[in-house]
This record gives sequence, structure tokens and C-alpha cells, in this order.
Amino acid sequence: MRTLDQWFAEYAVSHQNPKNKAIHYICVPAIFFSIVGLLMSIPSMIISNTLQLNAPIIENWAFLVLLFVLVFYIRLSIAMAIKIAIFSILCLIVNYYISQLFPLWIFSLIVFALAWVGQFYGHNIEGKKPSFLKDLQFLLIGPAWVVENLFSKK
Repeated sequence: MRTLDQWFAEYAVSHQNPKNKAIHYICVPAIFFSIVGLLMSIPSMIISNTLQLNAPIIENWAFLVLLFVLVFYIRLSIAMAIKIAIFSILCLIVNYYISQLFPLWIFSLIVFALAWVGQFYGHNIEGKKPSFLKDLQFLLIGPAWVVENLFSKK
């Protein structure tokens, strides 16, 4: 398995243009956020009936999927896994509150579509294909790369 630095180095190859990078800093978190919202929109009565915690923020499909996603990050870096876990918790909380105001699946679908349009526009500027077309694991590297680039002290 590649190290996180190796993943970042390969991901950075198609993310050199400052405009593309700026687009990714907005669109990658938006896509992650919208996927959490879409997963939270799936009826989860089986989960809530099984756990009976009366905690809708964790009794949903998004929370379960995020637990598995965190295993991927833990294998790469505990520190990065913690950062992604914090972002994931924020996504769960904000999506829950959005669901109280609007149909979450519609909101999430709009954000998802707009963010992907932005991503492909950014790669058009860059002149390089998105990394995930080479390896789907880059769909999970993107959020870590954004966290690393926006919040590191390099």
C-alpha cells in the first residue's frame, strides 16, 4: 500500500494550476459533503430501529459508510484520519440541520452536480484528466489532499 505522501505526490501531478487548485479546495469538500447528505437521505429505519438511540446524526447510512471510509484513512495516517473524522462529523451535523429545512436529497444532488461541473472545469483549465480516472482510490485522496494543503504549516 502506498504511503499518504506517495498518494499526495501522484495526486499533485494533475493539480498544479492555481485556478484548478482553488476550484478543488471548494469542490472536493462540497462533493464529500453532498455525498454525506445523499447517504443520509436513504431511509434508515432499520438502523434506527436496531440501535434505538434516537440519534439521527449517527443512525443513518452516511455514518456507517463513513466508519468504513475512516478505516482507509487510518491505514494511511492516524493524524489524517482524525482530521477527516472531524470534517465528517461536521458534514453529518450540518446535513442533519439542512434536512430540517429542505429535502436533503434535492439539496445534496444540486451541490453534488455543481461541484462536479466545477471539478471538470478545473481539470479543463489544468489540461489533465482527474486522478480518479486512473485509480478510484483518488476519490478518497482528494479530501485528504485538500485538508493537507489548506491546513498544513508547510
